This record gives sequence, C-alpha cells and structure tokens, in this order.
Amino acid sequence: MATEYDFSTGVRGKHHKAYQQGHAVQITKEDGSVYVQNYTLEDGAIMLAPDVREYFPDSDSVNETLRSLIKLAPKKRKAAG
Repeated sequence: MATEYDFSTGVRGKHHKAYQQGHAVQITKEDGSVYVQNYTLEDGAIMLAPDVREYFPDSDSVNETLRSLIKLAPKKRKAAG
C-alpha cells in the first residue's frame, strides 16, 4: 500500500451489513449515461467473521468441519412440546 493512503480514520466493517444484503454500483459511461450493476451474495453463500476465517481459510475447510459436526447431530429432532 502506498504511503499516501491514510486509513487511520477508517471504520472497520462500516459496510458489512449492507454488503450482505446486496449493493448496487453506478457506472457512468463516457457518453454520460449511467448503468447500475446490482450485486448480491450467491444463493448459499455466507460471510465468515474475521476470527472464524483465521481457522477456516477456504470452503473445503468449512465443509469438512461441518460434515464432522453433522455426524455428531441426532438423526431426528424431538418435536417441541
């Protein structure tokens, strides 16, 4: 990162919730027209918190761990009652 960039007043996670809900980017073309590109997380995508990401750097590690936890879960849930 170049030294002229100053992030000392930045707020960590400022746009986190908005990003999870989806966001739009306005692109102004040379002719002055504006194109809006909408972005959302893919179906089934999740966002990991930074502390969790330290232990699970990729989808394979997350899936492997979740599969081991699924084996420990009861096959059927008891009815609420």
